[in-house]
Amino acid sequence: MPSTYAVAGLITRLHDPQYARWASQIRRTGGCRQPIHLRGHVFHVDPTTGRRLHSYTTAGEPDGILRLPCKTRRATRCPSCAETYRADTYQLVRAGLVGGKGVPASVTAHPCLFVTLTAPSFGTVHTRREKNGTVLPCHPRRDAGMCPHGRVMSCTARHRADETCLGEPLCPDCYDYTGSVLFNALAPELWRRFTEALRRRVAKLGGLTLRELRDQVTISFAKVAEYQRRGVVHFHAVIRLDGPDGPASPPPAWATADALADAVRHAASAVAVTVPAVPGEPTRAFHWGTQLDARQITMHGDLTDQAVAAYIAKYATKAAECVGTLDRRINPLDDLAALPIRDHARRLIAECLRLGALDELADLRLIKWAHMLGFRGHFSTKSRRYSTTLGKLREARAAFAHREEITTGRLPILDEDTVLVISHWEYAGKGLSAGDALLAAALTGKPLAPSQGFGGGAR
Repeated sequence: MPSTYAVAGLITRLHDPQYARWASQIRRTGGCRQPIHLRGHVFHVDPTTGRRLHSYTTAGEPDGILRLPCKTRRATRCPSCAETYRADTYQLVRAGLVGGKGVPASVTAHPCLFVTLTAPSFGTVHTRREKNGTVLPCHPRRDAGMCPHGRVMSCTARHRADETCLGEPLCPDCYDYTGSVLFNALAPELWRRFTEALRRRVAKLGGLTLRELRDQVTISFAKVAEYQRRGVVHFHAVIRLDGPDGPASPPPAWATADALADAVRHAASAVAVTVPAVPGEPTRAFHWGTQLDARQITMHGDLTDQAVAAYIAKYATKAAECVGTLDRRINPLDDLAALPIRDHARRLIAECLRLGALDELADLRLIKWAHMLGFRGHFSTKSRRYSTTLGKLREARAAFAHREEITTGRLPILDEDTVLVISHWEYAGKGLSAGDALLAAALTGKPLAPSQGFGGGAR
């Protein structure tokens, strides 16, 4: 049940004479659960006469502030803004498959693969496996022996999809937590080396040098990082072959989907990243896991453009929460035992803090990214020529909203090129009070964020 404080705040807001304007602001943020508060003004002035053509100030707004959406990509922090980010990512990825948003429809004829690059094994973990719709035992072994810590390395349970043990090691003391953390930290570099090896292999298949390849083929991609339940990332990527002018030009006849698949397999097996030498630790080199998947995207069947775009967009709004960790940075002075996280995640975080204190690994910034279990790369990235950009999609949305403001008479028709705009804005906080959060959920039909409306919420 909502706290007394939250209910009191809700009643106070409902009796506010400016409630209608406050409700309008909340609706215009799209139901954002942690809106940004701005205080300031903007004036439109005729530069020749000095006459003020239009003005706006937050002084007359509810609480003296303007509320804007936070635009976070994390669904755990703001489901509403994350949904907008997911939809934009979907449009970006799909445009590179079927055209639109500035990409010609002829791109559908270009060779294109959906590639999954996984992490290696760091120990046996509880998993859920299915075959022909039947859930199989986790790790059944008749002659399973004991590990050095006295645990039987076998599990005959048929796990449900929501069981908390999924992804946790059969023996935590045997699990390679050091390797898991370091792989996450080095995964962005491993991906970079993969893309370089991919270009070299495609050039070799075409009998070209890298310089000559640029005059015939462009390799475009869009990728997203996904956390597995065991706490390591793997990458899903759409990889496409274009001509020298990008999606507007077809690739040469020899650049086929089979050639691209061959290049992907070769590049994935050829690259490695070596960990900086650390006293007391063996020298380690990380490779991609053996479970490589490279399938051609089709217009019909299971792997369609819509299915691929939706899959990538879904993971663009997620982070490491499936592992049971936090979605905020962790203070090294925090008591890890008191954090509301799974023990497996706690061990991974502890290993990040331990390794991050070593001078040899300072460049990996493991302490800063301990809440991400060592991963510090961008979750969603694309090559320059793959398709449109998130920035252009946001600009188009802003331009549409601006036209709506003019059409409805909220803004005058002004020539922005001949009008002097004088503005001043300052940050005044973010979030909603407990009562406002309850009321915003009712107004927009959007669910409350995890910490809002019960026991105080954000102010």
